[in-house]
Amino acid sequence: MWLPNSDLPKSATTDSPALASVVASESSKISAARTALPNAPIAKSEATAESSSIGIKPFSNSPLNPAMERPVPTQRQQKLWYTFLAVGHSAAAFDAYSTRRAISGNYGTEGNPLLRPFSHSNAIYAATQVSPAVMDYVGRRMMTSSHPALRKFWWVPQVAGAGFSFGAGMHNYVLTQ
Repeated sequence: MWLPNSDLPKSATTDSPALASVVASESSKISAARTALPNAPIAKSEATAESSSIGIKPFSNSPLNPAMERPVPTQRQQKLWYTFLAVGHSAAAFDAYSTRRAISGNYGTEGNPLLRPFSHSNAIYAATQVSPAVMDYVGRRMMTSSHPALRKFWWVPQVAGAGFSFGAGMHNYVLTQ
């Protein structure tokens, strides 16, 4: 909402030249007083730092460097990571397919209690993808870890997860043959 500024004098649109000169002199006094005032108050710390010999020094404006940088994966490591990602998720999908086929043919039951509620529906395909996703995350964190031993064995979680999924899928597939 717009409100008129009440402390500024209005322009003189009168017939009297004397009244116009008084209004002009008042407006010049007000503008001179405004230029003498500071734009903002001075901070207390700046005022005391100038007067005392021991002052608080502000931090430098230069950018801070991290204490330690994460290693960047090589091109070969990235290709292997994506390959293990595809293999792990494919093995999990094969495990879900063979489990669903074995359960629907009454050849057995789901052994994993966390996947048992999903075993009688198509939701098992999505539920089995959680474990490979977690293994992908763990493998990626190990690949970019600052610990050399973890960087050396970054591939173990993905390969182990894919191996277990493929082994479970083959077990279920043999049951249905």
